[in-house]
Amino acid sequence: MSSTPVLRALAERAPQTTRPRRAAAVVLGLFLVFAGTSHLSFAREEFQAQVPDWVPLNEDTVVLLSGIAEIGLGGALAALPSRRVPAGLAAAAFFIAIFPGNISQYVTGTDAFGLDSDQARLIRLFFQPLLVIWALWSTGAWQALRAAVRTRSASR
Repeated sequence: MSSTPVLRALAERAPQTTRPRRAAAVVLGLFLVFAGTSHLSFAREEFQAQVPDWVPLNEDTVVLLSGIAEIGLGGALAALPSRRVPAGLAAAAFFIAIFPGNISQYVTGTDAFGLDSDQARLIRLFFQPLLVIWALWSTGAWQALRAAVRTRSASR
């Protein structure tokens, strides 16, 4: 599987993997595989409750597709260190893409996953950016993006 020139360039700028970064990527990957599996099985109804009304797809379809995406992203983070930068970027983008569902849960006051108060739902919102940061840091994607921007700026 060949990568695009942009992803290849980013991968070349990624810092060397350290044990803490690799461990963090694997833990995040396993978390995503678990979450994706729960989308497809025992927590399916809970996830359906989080799909905003304005999403133009059936709630179950959204839950199934996001579960499959989480399993794929988690597997890539945990088992494909050679693809760590694209996997980290994809995971961060996924966490950003699903954030409106978390906001909707807060705004509509939807109970799910034990989040049965406005305070609990609000606190949860602050954890989503941490997941984005975790994905970017653990894979070196953040550093690769910064290096690419510096290189581009220097070449102008």
